[in-house]
Amino acid sequence: MALEAKRGQRVDVARIQSVGQRIIDNVNQVIVGKSQAVELILLALLSEGHVLIEDVPGVGKTILARAMAGSLGCTFSRVQCTPDLLPSDVLGVSVFDPTQGEFVFRHGPVMSQIFLADEINRATPRTQSSLLECMAESQITVDGKTWPLPRPFLVMATQNPVEYEGTFPLPEAQLDRFFMKVSLGYPTEAEENEIMVRLQHRHPIEAVSACTSPDNFVELQKLVKGVFVEDSVREYAVRLTAATRRHRDVLLGASPRGSLALFRGGQALAALRGRDYVLPDDIKHLAIPVLGHRLILKPESQLRGRTPEHVVQELLQSTAVNFEDISG
Repeated sequence: MALEAKRGQRVDVARIQSVGQRIIDNVNQVIVGKSQAVELILLALLSEGHVLIEDVPGVGKTILARAMAGSLGCTFSRVQCTPDLLPSDVLGVSVFDPTQGEFVFRHGPVMSQIFLADEINRATPRTQSSLLECMAESQITVDGKTWPLPRPFLVMATQNPVEYEGTFPLPEAQLDRFFMKVSLGYPTEAEENEIMVRLQHRHPIEAVSACTSPDNFVELQKLVKGVFVEDSVREYAVRLTAATRRHRDVLLGASPRGSLALFRGGQALAALRGRDYVLPDDIKHLAIPVLGHRLILKPESQLRGRTPEHVVQELLQSTAVNFEDISG
């Protein structure tokens, strides 16, 4: 079969690329020097995935979420996680309405298109687990009744990698629900000066306007799924994920959800780059943010200073690519 026939109908990647770049440029008016993190979060959104942002306080995690929501024209809500936060504070609760003579369900803040769980590891496991159904099935179930969540739907969660007092580390099952983990890092001195200039009179977030609509973005999510993935590229993503389960430093490797995230993310990245086909380099570019947080290292490996990022980097160098050129 000819490669052109295998690729089938061409996807309108120019539309995805154009809207995607407008969103990135829009968010960059608010967030200084974090284009790569902005792009990764956009890739997760295009792939219908969720994002964990792990970084120190004060680097712009909440503002980034608000700027992304504003750029998409999406509804936004935020919950500050604390040990006394209950699942009903997130999902909603049934209250008695005397005028109707019955209990009426009041939706919680999760019933928005972009939901931010700030410092998620400060919430108890019970409250953390209330997000599992939201993230996996885009719905909530309370009192035996199920409500679909609005589309597009993205959970963004933040956690501080330094302060562990009074925290509840996310279990492996919940970490696996996140499409990728992103870090912002401190700005450079020049970037920090630019932040001062932008904030002198008013916050740039106040001027953010939508450059697309939620309905249009849902259409882009559907278009992304049509980006062609050659068999050898798909197999490479699977072999890379499977290799994490055999590495000498790894106690628990990435699940098949990891290889699927590489597959979907590769499609989104190719479209943002103006291609209707995925390259192995797309898979490599996403390997650390997509696979790193899914790995649990052996205790002795952690004592030697090994990190999941080191493991994924090693596997990128040792896992061969059997690639058939489909760019012509």
